[in-house]
Amino acid sequence: MEFRYLGNSGLKISSITYGNWLTHGSQVENDVAAQCVRAALDAGITTFDTADVYANGKAETVLGEALKGERRESLEIFTKVYWPTGPAGHNDVGLSRKHIAESINASLKRLQTDYVDLYQAHRFDTETPLEETMQAFARVIRQGKALYIGVSEWTAEQIRAGHALATELGIQLISSQPQYSMLWRVIEDEVVPTSRELGVSQIVWSPIAQGVLTGKYKPGQAPPAGSRATDEKGGADMIKRFMNDDVLTRVQALEPIAAELDLTMAQLAVAWVLSNDNVAAALVGASRPEQVHENVKASGVSLDASVLAKIDEALGDVVVRDAGMTTRTSPQKRPA
Repeated sequence: MEFRYLGNSGLKISSITYGNWLTHGSQVENDVAAQCVRAALDAGITTFDTADVYANGKAETVLGEALKGERRESLEIFTKVYWPTGPAGHNDVGLSRKHIAESINASLKRLQTDYVDLYQAHRFDTETPLEETMQAFARVIRQGKALYIGVSEWTAEQIRAGHALATELGIQLISSQPQYSMLWRVIEDEVVPTSRELGVSQIVWSPIAQGVLTGKYKPGQAPPAGSRATDEKGGADMIKRFMNDDVLTRVQALEPIAAELDLTMAQLAVAWVLSNDNVAAALVGASRPEQVHENVKASGVSLDASVLAKIDEALGDVVVRDAGMTTRTSPQKRPA
């Protein structure tokens, strides 16, 4: 396993980070989830990412149970706050001081730990002053409940403003967690250059484009039974932007590139995001332990310029690059 520094900090994390969005507490049974976590630990993964909103707290609970008994100092545990949780009352959402203070306590209880290594703003809150949010995060850090803070799906401008306030308050904003894959490159023009300047790393989600980059979805064919594209609990909705024959045909052209490198298409996809020097880790999930063992083989794989050029040529114009997509896909007001 390769380990990388997270932002301009002394914290190292595993370049393959285990994430339990859309799986723990919803798609897979708890015993299978525990097996996946054990597989991650056995493969050398030390970093685990979750959020309070995943399965309305159940994902944190499952992860906490699965990690019970492990040496806490040998792990890096990340969680997030923003989306509605609990009964979804009027203050059970957003990045207000109240919601952050209550959410961190609930997350720590579910995760069965005294602190998280990274506490992340799951989206930008347009209805709370940024000063209030950063002061609330600073309080969490000073209470010893989190060591560092990060953000998820913030624009370059929002990251810059949040980083400036964090610096004034004497705390470290060291990470950004955006969607990033061969097919979705909206962070490259603005978020990545700004992050490099500020000492912020990317922890990227969906590096395999919700499974599309595995090649299992074929143009002109129905999705395989039991795949994410058939999951009505949320998976199908997330993957639908890629489920058209033009994209799927282009993805099939990646197969010979992966074969030439003796990689699976999934391993190629993960290695590709890790080839960006601003990416500290690729988030991978799993519904079966064997998926973890396959994905970790991408750690440490080096892709030279000629391979990257072949990938670009194969995918052509189906790649989404518009930096404005971060704003357009984020909530413009707090969700009810």
